[in-house]
Amino acid sequence: MTPPTPKLEQPRMLIAGQLVEASDKATFPLFNPATGAKLVDVPEATEDDVDTTVAAAKAAFPAWSALEPAKRGACLKKLAALIREHNNELAMLEATSAGRPISGYIDGIAAASHFEHYAEAWPSIQGQASLNTPGYVTMTLRQPYGVAAAIIPWNVPLLFFAGKAAPALITGNTVVVKSSEKAPLAAAKVGELIIKAGFPPGVFSVISGHGLPSGAALAKHMDVRVLTFTGSGRTGRSIQEVAARTNLKKVILELGGKSPAIVFEDADIEKAAEETMHSIQWNSGQVCMANSRIYVQESIATAFIEAFKRKFASARSGDPTIGETNHGPQADQTQYQFVLSYIEEGKKSGSLALGGEGNLQSTGGYFIQPTIFVETPENARIMKEEVFGPVVNINVIKTEEEAIQKANDTEFGLYAAVYTKNIDRALRVAKALNSGYVGVNCTSPQTAKDLPFGGYNMSGQGREGWLHSMDNFLETKSVMMKVEAQSKL
Repeated sequence: MTPPTPKLEQPRMLIAGQLVEASDKATFPLFNPATGAKLVDVPEATEDDVDTTVAAAKAAFPAWSALEPAKRGACLKKLAALIREHNNELAMLEATSAGRPISGYIDGIAAASHFEHYAEAWPSIQGQASLNTPGYVTMTLRQPYGVAAAIIPWNVPLLFFAGKAAPALITGNTVVVKSSEKAPLAAAKVGELIIKAGFPPGVFSVISGHGLPSGAALAKHMDVRVLTFTGSGRTGRSIQEVAARTNLKKVILELGGKSPAIVFEDADIEKAAEETMHSIQWNSGQVCMANSRIYVQESIATAFIEAFKRKFASARSGDPTIGETNHGPQADQTQYQFVLSYIEEGKKSGSLALGGEGNLQSTGGYFIQPTIFVETPENARIMKEEVFGPVVNINVIKTEEEAIQKANDTEFGLYAAVYTKNIDRALRVAKALNSGYVGVNCTSPQTAKDLPFGGYNMSGQGREGWLHSMDNFLETKSVMMKVEAQSKL
């Protein structure tokens, strides 16, 4: 059960084109969540480090934004190729530092595809022109903001690393990425690859550390003009408040979820059980859009719950560095205790149908059993708040109207799903659900690269996606040119 602990050199931050320690040499320890063994010490960026990084990005901005877009794209392509080359190493870094099973690791290849896409996307950076104002030729220009900061989460860090940095870079911004203290190693490795890809110093930087001080320093920095964040609602609100109090920088937020799935009586029960189970089991439930609430129509409820239990119980927990494992530990002790606290709450409010325990004592790692609750009151904490673990609530509904009402009874609105063979019902429900994304006969983590991704209400603001993310990093400038009438001689 004990994964091998790799011998790792201390990671470095990429600041102004150099791999460096923190300015005060401060570090924080990183542990293997599957064993509890210490892995390595990671640099803890200071406010001075943030100032240095942003100053370098600001200094690099004029030349980078003036560079021919295809030449900017060439750097992105080189980085994509290097990420593909190092995909297996990145998978092992994520497995040992964050417990992400290598069997389901797609992040490196997916991150490379983001850089490849945006490397070729620059021709769509277009303004528009008009003759609709008599006596004038009018136009709009799309121009980069300047320094863009990206604060990424720990659950799938490279997907967010690339999904945020690539569109910001190709549109001419310079970028500072801050990794999560829970999963900094893959980001630090990409920092090394950025140098090899030929990015000019200061254009693309990577720092590590906690929200305090480095994340807060980026949020309040007067020279950061746009900030994109994926993470908890509490941190997102804090970032927005700090941004409003300082330079009112543009903020894009992708926050939490309490995603419902509705399974009607005409659905394919086995398919619906398999897909909704995968949604909450993948990455040990540490996914913002995971189906944590499932509403099943009364006539099929018993059959669905039995199928779901059978599939959920078959998760292969263990060493995340071997291919047979598909269920890893929670990311660290904090997450482990956080999820267990919700499970204990759930035992008080609902009926435990599967799991309900942590396996730290028997495994030495932060493993939590796949857990199902049924008959949980809709106002229970575990129905209202994001657990971020392999914990699902399955409740019974009778009618379409009841299903919609209960699915929408939440402050979140990131991803919802509906399973039915009735196309009229599917579209009625999809329209009625208060969610930024709706799957019909499919569910998370399935998404489409060219669709906008983002949430309603407390799930965030703004949208990301291949056809949408570049807009997050481009200002619109209106230009009017007076055209004098030809003089009559």
